[in-house]
Amino acid sequence: MKQADLQETKGMLFGLIGVVIFSLTLPFTRMAVAELNPIFIALGRAVVASLAAALLMWHLRAPWPTRTQWPGLIITALGCVVGFPLFTSLAMRYVPASHGAIVVGILPLATALCSALRFGERPSIGFWLNAALGSAIVIGFAVWQGGGTLKLADLALFTAVVAAGIGYAEGGRMSQAMGGQWVISWALIISMPLLLPVTMWIALQYGVAASPKAWVAFGYVSLFSMFIGFFFWYKGLALGGIARVGQVQLLQPFLTLLAAALMLGEGLDWRNLLFAVAIIAVVLTGRKMPIRRSVNP
Repeated sequence: MKQADLQETKGMLFGLIGVVIFSLTLPFTRMAVAELNPIFIALGRAVVASLAAALLMWHLRAPWPTRTQWPGLIITALGCVVGFPLFTSLAMRYVPASHGAIVVGILPLATALCSALRFGERPSIGFWLNAALGSAIVIGFAVWQGGGTLKLADLALFTAVVAAGIGYAEGGRMSQAMGGQWVISWALIISMPLLLPVTMWIALQYGVAASPKAWVAFGYVSLFSMFIGFFFWYKGLALGGIARVGQVQLLQPFLTLLAAALMLGEGLDWRNLLFAVAIIAVVLTGRKMPIRRSVNP
């Protein structure tokens, strides 16, 4: 196997591990927002993750980011630390995790588009057609599941997708030079001064009384969805390319559907499996489409 092919395969594997971790985010968020304020969950999970990140950076005696790295870290923080958690938490108050999973399924296309516009990765026409097909499948599934219409909460979910697409593309690119754990850790740390006082105020206003189940859910989205998952995800994007590895995330809606069925009792039938097979075929086909990558990080 050629070195480039081996690197891409490793990137796909790391990306898949990240996707498995992320696939539980919406079910656990849905579980938490049933008892806790959604904005508290969105911002509070980032606060918890930033504390873990600060401990890690202190333990590793990590150097401070350079002046040229700060803008990229801020963009990553706005997209992944603030934007995506905030809008998905709001949406999970009003729609099932299974519905959110399918709408968020267009995230790979958003990531590829942000990468192409921001960093000069140039997917082939075949790649774009393949990505558009996969996104059309998941959007069609969302409309079908919604009885022929998209729900109001879909606006929040689409906003979350845009935010995450920007954050994934920016963070994935920076990971080529910094490493995934450094990117997400510093993005979390620089968010702390803003998020901590807001989170404390919301906690005082709305209270934090909840069952152990809700707090376990909050703990998962804080430490795994907001922190550990990014180690694998950004590593995968850095190794295999943002546009190509991003397509692995087309599998996430169906992993989330399965998790929602097992954890929350949300419906899962044979038609869902047919959509899953179609998406897997799109992912496998997308791997074979050429992508011209920029050589400079």
